[in-house]
Amino acid sequence: MIQIGIDFGGTKIEAAALDADGAFLARMRAPNPGGYEDAIATIASLVGRVEAELGARGTIGIGAPGSVSPRDGLMRNANATWLNGRRFREDVAEALGRPVRLANDANCLALSEVVDGAAAGAPSAFAVIVGTGVGGGLVVDGRIVEGANGMGGEWGHVPLPWMTGAEAPGPLCWCGRNGCLDMLVSGTGLAADYRRRTGDRLGGEAIVAAARTGEPQATATLDAYIDRLGRAMAMVATMIDPDVFVLGGGMSNVGELYDRLPAVVAAHAFGGDWQATIVPARWGDSSGVRGAARLWSREEAASAGS
Repeated sequence: MIQIGIDFGGTKIEAAALDADGAFLARMRAPNPGGYEDAIATIASLVGRVEAELGARGTIGIGAPGSVSPRDGLMRNANATWLNGRRFREDVAEALGRPVRLANDANCLALSEVVDGAAAGAPSAFAVIVGTGVGGGLVVDGRIVEGANGMGGEWGHVPLPWMTGAEAPGPLCWCGRNGCLDMLVSGTGLAADYRRRTGDRLGGEAIVAAARTGEPQATATLDAYIDRLGRAMAMVATMIDPDVFVLGGGMSNVGELYDRLPAVVAAHAFGGDWQATIVPARWGDSSGVRGAARLWSREEAASAGS
């Protein structure tokens, strides 16, 4: 039996099958239809197409926004709000006729990068997703740490630490609170900060490009972004002290982060002598689907197929 991962994104759903060595055997994508029953049907169709192409049945892992409550099995905290309150994992399992494992998409990125990515072999790694939103995932000794309430790694909805007077209370988040990291260190947050400063609407790539030419407002925006992200990571460093931070999402492609973040984290982490590795995800946009596939081990997949 092969390992099949589903990356459940806001605009697309991807299914990918891996062999025992982690090589892609097949990859297929479809638009996310934006509705519950249609999304389940899309997943079932993608899995069916992958298995038909390969002539093999697979274990199924899903990386999705939000998380599953360990008490009632219902989805919660997904920005695709129509997933919340639904038994998504069980409904997909029923549609596919087999067990399904599901984890937060940032946890899947962390798992992928620890298995054979930028954090391969690290005793502990914290994945930082800085894209349209902010996500986090923690892997220790090769296992995802979801916590007693299934909320492990959900750092996107904690407030920015060490806020200055000008920053407080921070912008209102979709979760109903002010100052969440999701609003401040995402690519969306970078663009919003630039708009507050200038009144102009620019995307993250354009802001970074302008900062590299020395444009003052873009430079100030990028400087503030790096300082905020570093403070947020220092909080994680002080609480968890991971061996490796792995960055994913669109902002992870900004090279300045890797040059400048270590000094910011060290300046705010407790004790002042913090040292660890900060690296971009080796598998980039593929990390999520690879980690989802690896919610089942190679041994479990082999056993299921025997």
